Amino acid sequence: MTRSVAYFSMEIGVKPEIKTYSGGLGILAGDTLKSAADLGEDFTAVTLLYRDGYFSQRLEDNYQNEDPDNWDYTDLLEDTGLRVEMNIFGERVGVKVWKYTIESNSDVEILFLDTGLESNSGRVQNLTSSLYGGDDRMRLGQEVLLGIGGVKALEAAGKNPEFYHMNEGHSALLTIEADGKFVFTTHTPVAAGHDKFSEGLVRQVLGDRTEELEINGELNMTEQALKNSGYCNTVSIKHREVSEKMFPDYDFSSVTNGVHAESWTSKHFQALFNEHVDNWRNDSERLSQALKVPDSDIWEAKNSAKKDLIELVEENTGKEMEQDTLTVGFARRMTGYKRPTLIFKDIDALDKLGEKYGGLQLVFGGKAHPNDTQGKELIQKIIQYGEMLEHVDVYFVENYDISDSLKMLSGSDVWLNNPVRGQEASGTSGMKAALNGTPQLSVLDGWWLEGHIEDVTGWSIGEDYVEGENEDEIDSKSIYRKLDHIISMYENERQAWLNIMKQCISVNGSYFNTDRMVKEYVSEAYK
Repeated sequence: MTRSVAYFSMEIGVKPEIKTYSGGLGILAGDTLKSAADLGEDFTAVTLLYRDGYFSQRLEDNYQNEDPDNWDYTDLLEDTGLRVEMNIFGERVGVKVWKYTIESNSDVEILFLDTGLESNSGRVQNLTSSLYGGDDRMRLGQEVLLGIGGVKALEAAGKNPEFYHMNEGHSALLTIEADGKFVFTTHTPVAAGHDKFSEGLVRQVLGDRTEELEINGELNMTEQALKNSGYCNTVSIKHREVSEKMFPDYDFSSVTNGVHAESWTSKHFQALFNEHVDNWRNDSERLSQALKVPDSDIWEAKNSAKKDLIELVEENTGKEMEQDTLTVGFARRMTGYKRPTLIFKDIDALDKLGEKYGGLQLVFGGKAHPNDTQGKELIQKIIQYGEMLEHVDVYFVENYDISDSLKMLSGSDVWLNNPVRGQEASGTSGMKAALNGTPQLSVLDGWWLEGHIEDVTGWSIGEDYVEGENEDEIDSKSIYRKLDHIISMYENERQAWLNIMKQCISVNGSYFNTDRMVKEYVSEAYK
């Protein structure tokens, strides 16, 4: 039985050219919708149209600068001809509706809301200029537009969904506009990450409709979603524990995130699976058969993917890389809790590893939020550390996007992930790496607690860590110890290395995908 689902997300990343995403949340939303289409589900998505995109990253003196990332939405999106009206900031607001269709076993339409109309005031037009720009007033205005305007757009498009799925709390105001069943997914394990707005600001932005909310001094968007939803879930088993402590009055299920297998498998590994794994595109679980792929074929696919990465790095940085040197990839939003400079904590220990094995290559990529000064400084430090090392080569890929991401994930030999424990709800980059035979070296947090089997699917960092200890110290020492073991295996035990490459595809690639995830939502949440 198909159920109609309206999926709301502040950002959605379906392809590099449609610049309505900044990172993990948007990519996950895009992957979810692709799998819904592949599985023949009846989904419609709603998001905002950001005319200036997120931003284009430009490094000057190794420091991040931001330029508008304009894109031709009139060419990439379909004009539905629909227009709805609503009140924001005490003004009558016109909202134009654009559309993009994901075509597969069912067509999944994404509706993009656009306030860039001449009839609107300047501040209203700015609601859909850039993603996560502006102050609290602008942010709340965007969330009113997404939640309430999104429901109006669905009605105008003739959609009457049975379920409204809120991907994070940004769209929680749909609960005062829509008539249906509400499903809520939280992705944030840190209290500061949940949007809160003062009652005074809510009244200024939302007007009379504030009376429909139960506000006690402030509006917490996560609480608004939680108290109105019949089904609430976290995005990993560990995240469920964290969320139950943060919101003890609510019950959570857990649906561990996944990635869209076809989108995140490089062309070289796609060709490999086409030959050896029957019907893997329509049934990601079949990737469990990757164990039977001949060793020589998987090694050849990895070498081809690595050549693509080497070309990307050379084009982007002007620096050359070595094909046969173990390469570690690290790419995600550059921010403090993800600890992108942790591997450099003991620069001498790192350099000795490079000297011992005749080289080591580290490739980084990622943007810092425009207001995150610390994140920008971390980018600067990565490049500076690289200049201090004699036996380790460090590369930073500027203005990293979805297409660069696939080359890094598939071309790296090892994927590094070392966030502060308890602050990563799930993480998905390691899942994408696994599809390309790239094992992960990561702290035991988020999805890795479920996907990690030591020396089988990858390696853990600081596994003996006890809360309250110096996490950076323990984890950095663990990284050097594990890298010594990893590089030795890569150099000297080819069969063991090939086995790990196959096992990450077979064990993790076959399970941590959005096909499995959407099926869980269908059987657990949409009923």
